[in-house]
Amino acid sequence: MIKKLLIANRGEIAVRVIRACRELGIATVAVYSDVDRTAMHVRVADEAYHIGEAPPRLSYLSISRLVEVAVRTGADAVHPGYGFLAENPLFAQACQEAGLIFVGPDYHTIRLLGDKVEARRFMRDAGIPIVPGSDEHPGGSLEEAAEHLGYPLLIKAAAGGGGKGMRLVRRLEELGPALEVAQREAATAFGDDTVYLERIVRDARHIEFQILGDGYGNVIHLGDRECSIQRRHQKVIEETPSRALSEEQRREMGEVALRAARAAHYRSAGTVEFLVDAAGAFYFLEVNPRLQVEHPVSEMVTGVDIVKEQLRIAAGRKLRYRQEDIQPRGWSIECRILAEDPYSNFAPSTGRITGVYEPAGPGIRVESGVYDGFEVTPYYDSLIAKVIVWGETRGDAILRMLRALDEFRISGIKTNIPFCQQLFGSASFIGGQFDTTYLEQRFSLSTEHRREQELTAALAAAYVEHAKRGRHLSRPLDREVDRAAWRLVARREAMGD
Repeated sequence: MIKKLLIANRGEIAVRVIRACRELGIATVAVYSDVDRTAMHVRVADEAYHIGEAPPRLSYLSISRLVEVAVRTGADAVHPGYGFLAENPLFAQACQEAGLIFVGPDYHTIRLLGDKVEARRFMRDAGIPIVPGSDEHPGGSLEEAAEHLGYPLLIKAAAGGGGKGMRLVRRLEELGPALEVAQREAATAFGDDTVYLERIVRDARHIEFQILGDGYGNVIHLGDRECSIQRRHQKVIEETPSRALSEEQRREMGEVALRAARAAHYRSAGTVEFLVDAAGAFYFLEVNPRLQVEHPVSEMVTGVDIVKEQLRIAAGRKLRYRQEDIQPRGWSIECRILAEDPYSNFAPSTGRITGVYEPAGPGIRVESGVYDGFEVTPYYDSLIAKVIVWGETRGDAILRMLRALDEFRISGIKTNIPFCQQLFGSASFIGGQFDTTYLEQRFSLSTEHRREQELTAALAAAYVEHAKRGRHLSRPLDREVDRAAWRLVARREAMGD
């Protein structure tokens, strides 16, 4: 088994991996940039080392520095998390050449599947239907490919995902400027500015299947995930199972996902992603050869700890599960908590967090990388926490999520919590009537609750000020008493007291 692991990432995913290691008895090494010196993942790891300045290219994207720290600290393995270098084959190769175990697919597989263009060609050759794209017109320019594909279309980064390096192009005159922006963003996020074009599938649902392979020919999937609630091509809400699929569709798509994984001799955790059109036809979109942000929902319904399985597979062990062992139960939903102001066109919100009060109770899981006093900076992704809930039915899960979001308090910065509360209460979401364009074309953020949110912010500031004066500091926080105090201050604020 792995004895010491370096986590080549930051934030909530680094904390998630560290917790799995602690349960397995694996020592952990964190890395941090100048602005992450006091970050939570640094605090909870066994060791932590500085790797550079705040910009990712000078720290979390520096392969040489990461490998050097891993070797110097005596780590025998590296976990890339997601984002940054997780899909970079050069990083996996550098780890292998340095005698380190890379917790993920080998670099040949990452090169094949992590490059979205190569993955599409591979799947097309394997007889799996793909969304039409520029790679089907080799030898020509992207401008010529766009003419063949027609508008609207998407520009996508070949080396990564997560909405980075992605732009919607509606007409010819938008193509040039959009290409320039997408390439620059892809280079910053992944160290590779290669992009390609993909035709828009109208009224599409974004459905993915979580896979696990052990390198010995054993491959399973953990069911589907619905990822259609997206804003600016970035997932916001994920759930499992998808309400859009019939059991026959779910079975067929699961078999195709396994076929794709076997064809690539897949090892470790990964995700096979599809678009499903209004008629129910599905198309291969991409394979993400890494852990996904939304992996917890699959864990909640199957009971499989995906990160632990990654670590066991990386250590050379065979899968402990067969496909028939995977019997999903209930419904799980994840909500991404972002440091953004939903009332100001989702502008990034930075600054010092002055209070964090996380939801708790049956069926609720919070994965977070922040704490009271944490400084949210403009250098990294706006994701600061995730709320994951489980319920026996989808309705139960939605109600539980609404309760969790109502309990979640973050003061000092703006977050998308009020946006998510309205989304979960919308008739279209509750009825499952949405596609990948729903948020940007049919959902409107109401301002009727804005005054309530402003009162809550004032209340939070008042609560923090009370705490600074020594109140409540001599005992653990009593959630019910505290919430009563929040309501009392809000009531006084509303009455002008």
